[in-house]
Amino acid sequence: MTTSAESEARKALQRLRRAIEKVVRELDALEGALSHVEAEDFPAANYERARQQLSAVDSFADEEAHRLQDKMLQAGGLEPGRVRRGGGL
Repeated sequence: MTTSAESEARKALQRLRRAIEKVVRELDALEGALSHVEAEDFPAANYERARQQLSAVDSFADEEAHRLQDKMLQAGGLEPGRVRRGGGL
């Protein structure tokens, strides 16, 4: 994988994550407005299903980020399983 391709992939993953966060905020806003207006007619289960689907997309983005990191490590001659993730002291 070239440096340019890696950079573009990282940028795309960040855009995807920001988009997911925005969709969650907008879904919350919509739910708040409609649940107030519709009261007991509000389809809460549909909103929960939508949240679960968004969570699945978020998990997919995480998996792709790890996969990209592993490919970058391999390209650099490192073993992905031997490198600690999450930093910290």
